[in-house]
Amino acid sequence: MDGARRVLVAADKFKGSLTAVEVAERVAAGLRRIVPDVDVEALPVADGGDGTVAAAVAAGFERREVRVAGPLGDEVTAAFALRGDTAVVEMAEASGLQRLPAGVLAPLTASTYGSGELLRAALDAGARTIVFGVGGSATTDGGAGMLSALGARFLRGDGEPVAPGGGGLADVASADLSGLDPRLADVELVLASDVDNPLTGPKGAPAVYGPQKGASPEDVETLDAALAHFAKVLEGPVGARAAEHAASPGAGAAGGIGYGALLIGARFRAGIEVMLDVLGFAPALARADLVITGEGSLDEQTLHGKAPAGVAAAARSAGKEVVAVCGRLALPAEALGRAGIRRAYPLTDVEPDVAKCIADAGPVLERVAERIARDFLA
Repeated sequence: MDGARRVLVAADKFKGSLTAVEVAERVAAGLRRIVPDVDVEALPVADGGDGTVAAAVAAGFERREVRVAGPLGDEVTAAFALRGDTAVVEMAEASGLQRLPAGVLAPLTASTYGSGELLRAALDAGARTIVFGVGGSATTDGGAGMLSALGARFLRGDGEPVAPGGGGLADVASADLSGLDPRLADVELVLASDVDNPLTGPKGAPAVYGPQKGASPEDVETLDAALAHFAKVLEGPVGARAAEHAASPGAGAAGGIGYGALLIGARFRAGIEVMLDVLGFAPALARADLVITGEGSLDEQTLHGKAPAGVAAAARSAGKEVVAVCGRLALPAEALGRAGIRRAYPLTDVEPDVAKCIADAGPVLERVAERIARDFLA
């Protein structure tokens, strides 16, 4: 790769330290310190989780803000991205863990209602294609809140609406989808996620992701039973598709909001694949000699649909060389090679103190980028 002068930086965020945009800026600065005339193109990427709207805006989408319900019902300002008639909606903007008050987790009561309001805002803005990125949720309500915001009704035996959150779904006696926003029928809705779990069971949303949202073992059992009951009740208006969707890959994404999205006609795709299409990765890749990808932690999860693996796979198909930057490296060289990554550069290579790597991630990343420039560009 000696003499390469066109570099594409397509990295995800370093969670808690740097946004994807900041990662690209720091890498570019470090490269230019060693090779001042290097041509660097930045294309921040995301896999459908938090940071997805920011990546779209960095790629030229317009940021739109709207007031919606947060996971506990309080009003928050959430954003989606719009370019032409394509919208990128990120459920974490409305219903993510970051929307909970500090130190508060609400595994049984957090609702996706605000995510439904975000989808409605995208429809109001004229979107005909909606990329719905799901991940980083505070919720495990099977998308019931989202569907309610879009016009569905879920009632208890006494005719009153069920309580918000996954816990309340145990009381669902009837489901009425006749009031769903009719515009949904004319929209291409793409469910973008790096998670292919079903709705319930040992690999379902409550069992796998409930604990990180504060669910105790008892809460996990409660939520799993409530979601199974929810899907059973939906067999009334939906028929056999209710059970088919519950077992489908992606149904368990973001606390089961994937299930709700599938019920309204969403098509499930790996989040990074969708986002690379939306962000215009292919033409950017064609212009590049070297691709630099990365995220905060390169580990076993990276290999299962995370942004760096998607970038590396696409780059390898195009015959382009790929290196990765990261805060922490937990993959052996062989695993990196199988993923299409020639070499990884963790921050700890230049700053062994992990606390300093987190606190000073930007300057440390610039020093890492200097190493890449010496190894591949000088």
